[in-house]
Amino acid sequence: MKKLLISMMVLALAVACKKEAGKPVPSEIDTVTRVKPLDSAAVAKEKALKEGALKKTNDEVLQALKAKDYKKFASFIHPEKGINFSMYAFVDPKSDKHFSKEDFEKYQPTKTLFTWGAQDGSGDPYKATINDYLRKWVFSGDFTASQYSFNTFLGRGNSLNNLEEIYPKSDFTENYIKGTEKNSEMDWKTLRFVFEEFQGKYYLIAVVNDQWTI
Repeated sequence: MKKLLISMMVLALAVACKKEAGKPVPSEIDTVTRVKPLDSAAVAKEKALKEGALKKTNDEVLQALKAKDYKKFASFIHPEKGINFSMYAFVDPKSDKHFSKEDFEKYQPTKTLFTWGAQDGSGDPYKATINDYLRKWVFSGDFTASQYSFNTFLGRGNSLNNLEEIYPKSDFTENYIKGTEKNSEMDWKTLRFVFEEFQGKYYLIAVVNDQWTI
């Protein structure tokens, strides 16, 4: 009886080994999902769609600023990250003015004064309401008639421009007004918008002004 039991165990073990040996071994190809890379035409199409969407948003923001429609402007502010305002090309997240979308909408209709930064030359703090800052500083010229560029700097002065360092994964647009011959073209000014995508739509996370500084 003991010998029969041992024989049955050996037979069962042999059958199990045979089944295991016949079982296919997963290969790297079986277990790794391979993503087919986009071809050059698809990449170009995707880039063109992105640039078109940002150009459209850029122009809509400019139109809202020109019309002084700051409620419309607020609709472009990033819902989660809010928006930063930089008076000059050098972006300093620690001192630049930041608003959440909710705070911007709360204070925009009011006459509350905010300090936006220090003025070039004098170093005096620049204080203004949201409406006055947007009207007098941000939209200090008719940028709807300016020269447009995407992820490219047109205005270059003597102020350090660190936008790409602060926002390395973001896209930006630039709206550039050339300086006049009367002032040796030193009275140029530019307005940059930094965008990030959120739930399929592009929103503003920063507004950066730039001009010739002392």
